[in-house]
Amino acid sequence: MKLFDDLKWRGLIKDVAGEDLEDQLNAGGLTFYIGADPSADSLHIGQLPTFLVAERLRRAGHKPIILVGGATGRVGDPRGTKEREKSDVKVVEHNFEKIKLQMKKLFGEDTLVVNNYDWFKDYHFIDFLRDVGKYINVSYMINKDLVKRQMESGISYAEFSYMLIQGYDFKYIHDHYGANLQYGGSDQWGNLTTGIELIRKLNNEEVYAFSCPLTLDSTGKKIGKSEGNALWLDKSKTSSYELYQFLINFEDIMMEKYLKVYTFLSKEEIEKVLEDHNKQPEKRIAQKTLAREVITFLHGEEEYHQAVKISEALFSGDIKNLSAEQIEIAFKGVPSMEIEQEENIVDLLINTSIVKSKREAREFLGNGSISVNGEKVQDFDFQVTRDVAIDAKYVVIRRGKKKYYIVMFL
Repeated sequence: MKLFDDLKWRGLIKDVAGEDLEDQLNAGGLTFYIGADPSADSLHIGQLPTFLVAERLRRAGHKPIILVGGATGRVGDPRGTKEREKSDVKVVEHNFEKIKLQMKKLFGEDTLVVNNYDWFKDYHFIDFLRDVGKYINVSYMINKDLVKRQMESGISYAEFSYMLIQGYDFKYIHDHYGANLQYGGSDQWGNLTTGIELIRKLNNEEVYAFSCPLTLDSTGKKIGKSEGNALWLDKSKTSSYELYQFLINFEDIMMEKYLKVYTFLSKEEIEKVLEDHNKQPEKRIAQKTLAREVITFLHGEEEYHQAVKISEALFSGDIKNLSAEQIEIAFKGVPSMEIEQEENIVDLLINTSIVKSKREAREFLGNGSISVNGEKVQDFDFQVTRDVAIDAKYVVIRRGKKKYYIVMFL
């Protein structure tokens, strides 16, 4: 398939501005940009499909520019719900630097990453009103979907003006870097078309834009940080193992969509994966393929294989083969306790509050509900020593089927 048809087949194009955009996309040679919001110091998994479009365009011969909104991040864009909290300037600057590094890692060191604060910091308010505000009608602005929805709960002049700022971004990048295409999430469509309007009126030139549908879960909710379920692309914030667990637990009903938008697999490859998956759905072939493709793209093959190893070790109970580093990754957030010397298993269970009493400790041990580093312990005289610990440091205790505790030797 040609690029435009491939994007349509994957469900990555919603709105289009520009009559011959399809031909231009298929031909290659456009300079395009997409904006990243610096309200956090990393992108999250819900944003990834939209940013993967940049890689799809780049591979098809188009030149990417990533704009991180150091200026717009200080204002906040309308979300159609309620006003954003005012961002701390130093936090926005920190987030810009982190996202810049992330973008270059994902799309190559030669990727141009710009900050719109650079051209807004010395732009006087009166000049901006004269140069930009004069050319966009208020009725045009209030008819944009997000603005209309947010006006019901109240919208500040700052967020109302966001559309003008992003519209000017397109003009600036067009004038200074030759960008003739902007794309973004479908919730940004009003901002994208405002840029086209400004360039048409001020430059007498036609440029292009398209939007991508937002990535939703099976309930119709956005997969994003505002929904409280963010998994970050930065592995120091979300490990490859955590990402693996998230991806392999997607519902079957979502797999065709997610394989299309999250991977670079071809139509034929995706159809084959789904065919194999439907024959043996209990093997979760589609989910495991998705996890392999996403984690390998983001963090590399080694990280993917480590995530699989940790997952398989926990499933099988073969915890002893994990390293100390892998234990830390696998059990991040699990209750942990420190001990200085070896202890009897009954005393240890009580002292670390895994159980409430000796009677309860003996009861759990007696019925085989306690395991140490994946091995069931029923001996009341069992000693937990450094020799038992993984790398002489970590002891993983499981109570019942799902409750884990980490005991660490000092």
